[in-house]
Amino acid sequence: MASRGMKGRPVTVEQKRFHDQMASLGCIASWKDGFFDPMVSIHHIDGRTKPNAHWLVLPLSAGNHQHGTGAPGRIAVHPHKGQFEARYGKQMDLLRECIQMLLARGVDVPEAELEAAGMKKENPATAVTVLGAIQRYTEVY
Repeated sequence: MASRGMKGRPVTVEQKRFHDQMASLGCIASWKDGFFDPMVSIHHIDGRTKPNAHWLVLPLSAGNHQHGTGAPGRIAVHPHKGQFEARYGKQMDLLRECIQMLLARGVDVPEAELEAAGMKKENPATAVTVLGAIQRYTEVY
């Protein structure tokens, strides 16, 4: 995953590993639109320099990340945050859904990530809201 010249805090090895796990989910907005898009970049929800910045991330396709890139017709969080959140949900809620998807896959999500997202460690079996989406995905692909 190439950097766009990040300012501020360096990404730790643990955060980089988490970013890779998030990227393995595909684009969360595409999931909401009913399809799987594996080509993603990591979007920082609240900038790149604040504490926990590298934990508060989402996997987004080009078209859902930056306006004017990727497939036409996608709603990009940059610069259309309001439209993006109206369609797909608040970014912190999307982050929690992604974490639940990782937990449902049996991924050991770092405690620091769970704390940054305001979550406690859950039993993967309780992540039923996204488990159905994962099951649908595995049936299709």
